Amino acid sequence: MREIKLISEENNIRIDAYISSKLDDLSRSSVQKLITDENITVNNKKINKNYKLKLNDEIRIFMPPPQVLDVKAEDIALDVVYEDSDVAVINKPQGMVVHPAAGHYTGTLVNALMNKLDDLSSINGVLRPGIVHRLDKNTSGLLIIAKNDSSHNFLSDCLKEHSISRIYYALVEGVVKNDKGIIDAPLGRSEKDRKKRCVTNKNSKEAITNYEVIKRYKRYTLVKLKLETGRTHQIRVHMKYMGYPVVGDDVYGKEDKKFGLKGQLLHSKSIGFVHPTSKEYLEFDSELPKHFTDAIEKIEKLERSNEN
Repeated sequence: MREIKLISEENNIRIDAYISSKLDDLSRSSVQKLITDENITVNNKKINKNYKLKLNDEIRIFMPPPQVLDVKAEDIALDVVYEDSDVAVINKPQGMVVHPAAGHYTGTLVNALMNKLDDLSSINGVLRPGIVHRLDKNTSGLLIIAKNDSSHNFLSDCLKEHSISRIYYALVEGVVKNDKGIIDAPLGRSEKDRKKRCVTNKNSKEAITNYEVIKRYKRYTLVKLKLETGRTHQIRVHMKYMGYPVVGDDVYGKEDKKFGLKGQLLHSKSIGFVHPTSKEYLEFDSELPKHFTDAIEKIEKLERSNEN
């Protein structure tokens, strides 16, 4: 059983809200279930679900082993960009969920990995073997897979130290004014919709995104984005916060009706990291996927026709 310790930095806030804001993988309902099962204590005492924290309360969270589920290998096409005995780099297509979750155990990247790769790390349990970091379902592009626990621990530390280079391309609504800049705006759960993130100073975490304009169109901008931190939905929320939501993002922007998209035009284009064993720096790049380039071509064609 894994134990997590937190020291409360807040006063008079419900414990479920506080923990879910600090630990992205735990929803308020998950926290409440842990409390009901007596897996959370405050100052070594059992508490109820509506307990309100005091400053410097010591919270101990005992995470039970993951439920053993029958997650099956599936013969799903997979674009393996690189593979050795320690790591693999995968180019994930738009629309593919990274790992199984409640009620959704098939068709994921993990199902495909279990069929394609001989070994996967076990640190994240039976539902997330090999998964060091994630991409949203409708975000395409490169991500790293750990093939053993030693590599997983090394890469997780690199993520915490922000030493993994992650560069994304996005097509956003509107014309971005500055050629480049830094978005330094903390992110936390939205109080209106707990499934969404927002820029807030309340129960938030540092979030920094660097952006650079690649090309401006009359109503859109193609931007390159480099993550310094990797919070849930970070780029999508930061671009909305700037006033330039990602095209096709029906959660933080508006549903696409012009390009026939099935999700946001956000692609993890390149990734660089120090190899866990050789300590050599590796970097990989990918092409923008067809649904992305098709949208750009449609914009450019429309702009050319309007000039004539």
